[in-house]
Amino acid sequence: MFLTSNSKTYSKVLYEGNKEIPMEIYEEVKTALSFYPELKETSIDFKIKKSLNKSFMKAQPKFLSIFKGRNKRSYKILISDKFIVDGLTLSLIDLPKDVLVGWIGHELGHIMDYKERSTFNLIWFGIKYMISGPFIRKAEYLADYHAVSHGMADFILKTKRYILNHSQLSEKYKTRIKRFYVSPDRVLKLVNELKSN
Repeated sequence: MFLTSNSKTYSKVLYEGNKEIPMEIYEEVKTALSFYPELKETSIDFKIKKSLNKSFMKAQPKFLSIFKGRNKRSYKILISDKFIVDGLTLSLIDLPKDVLVGWIGHELGHIMDYKERSTFNLIWFGIKYMISGPFIRKAEYLADYHAVSHGMADFILKTKRYILNHSQLSEKYKTRIKRFYVSPDRVLKLVNELKSN
């Protein structure tokens, strides 16, 4: 259920010929990718970093690939080895497996969104994400929409509940999460909407 490596050097495995995955999270990434057959031909580099400012994971297009055609772009998902918020440290190795799968699935949802955007639209997306709260909410909804529509609702719900019910996380941080991210109730509503269509 839990990752057990304490390694600081992350050796990588090549998966499907175009995805670099650190061994420490190989099974979780493979599980999340199994829900996204459309990403089989997409180059994605999963990187564990010492720390990311204000986030645990980030999906981004690789800079130079932005100017290539949509089908030739490559992406990276940056994952923090340790996420420090309000003095509390959450380590990658301590996350429950299903929570990690859900978090990765959410980031893959961002990549699904990025793949549909033109070069100009993707650049504009990055600018708006940095300056607009309502735009962040919309972008995070789209990532969850892709994850849920690809069958990852259970994983997404476990991830959200883990964050919101984590007793040691401050109410200030939880309020920020509630402000910018889709609630578990909204995820369940989205599941029902997708079922009825």
